[in-house]
Amino acid sequence: MIEIGIIGGTGYTAGELIRLIIHHPKVRINSVLSRSKAGEYIHSIHTDLIGEIEDMKFTDSFISNKIDIVFLCSGHGKSIKELKYLHNKVKVIDLSQDFRNMNKSVFQGRKFIYGLPELQKDIIKQSNNIANPGCFATAILLALLPLAKGNLLKNNIHISSITGSTGSGKQISDTNQFSWRNNNISTYKIFKHQHLQEITQTIHKLQKNFSSEIYFIPYRGNFSRGIIATVYTDSNYSLEKNQDIYKIFYKNHPFVKISDINIDMKQVINTNKCILHLMKEKNKIIIISIIDNLIKGASGQAIQNMNLLFNLEETCGLKLKSIRF
Repeated sequence: MIEIGIIGGTGYTAGELIRLIIHHPKVRINSVLSRSKAGEYIHSIHTDLIGEIEDMKFTDSFISNKIDIVFLCSGHGKSIKELKYLHNKVKVIDLSQDFRNMNKSVFQGRKFIYGLPELQKDIIKQSNNIANPGCFATAILLALLPLAKGNLLKNNIHISSITGSTGSGKQISDTNQFSWRNNNISTYKIFKHQHLQEITQTIHKLQKNFSSEIYFIPYRGNFSRGIIATVYTDSNYSLEKNQDIYKIFYKNHPFVKISDINIDMKQVINTNKCILHLMKEKNKIIIISIIDNLIKGASGQAIQNMNLLFNLEETCGLKLKSIRF
């Protein structure tokens, strides 16, 4: 059994990791670290785990050389601080944005690989340290990778995307309280969202001559989880030709599906899937992308990366059912 350690165990992404890992046939949770809740039962924070791991408590430290892989869930800017406590042979999957920038991906001798399996699965398999992509970036990049790979992005890219309140994490703020979110919607960080950096660098990795602009408008939604992104750009190809490009590109990627009919977000909630739907209007190709921000956009993708690191079946522990109604 692969021994798992989790640092930063009280947040949404850690909670999802625990829920998924306890049903994974090849791994075992060794320790879940939370310095603020050390000594308390895990199910006292993640209350849906009552009856699942009743005897396991949060710790304030663990012996990292007895663990095969550590998931860093402490949040942005904190992963760098946690690395110094880890044995250098321990594999690491970081769910923050600390190492997603290719220019800042090496730290204390560790080289972090951008962990989007549909982009570079073979490279991930040969790596030890993974920077898990951001949730918006995952939904948007999966909508764009086939076009970038085919050198088909010729003009500006326009994106509109909405995420649920769990995308903001557990920290209390004015914009993630129920009384503000309920029956409400708003834009934020227009054209300057932090995920734009990883989206742009990935597009350039595949299509080096891309020099147009990417305009991204994010929205806060009045629901708890999920992302739907609408992406459009110029295309001279027919809808059918574009559909063929996408189906061929994702043929060997089990979690990305192409739908010929319109899609809605509930189709992917509680799954590690991304579903794409393509439309053509005049000279614009329109791609709708849906994911669960906490699973394919965070914890599920982290487990997908772990499966690749340990040469397991990519879908192991991730054959999940959506909550349709």
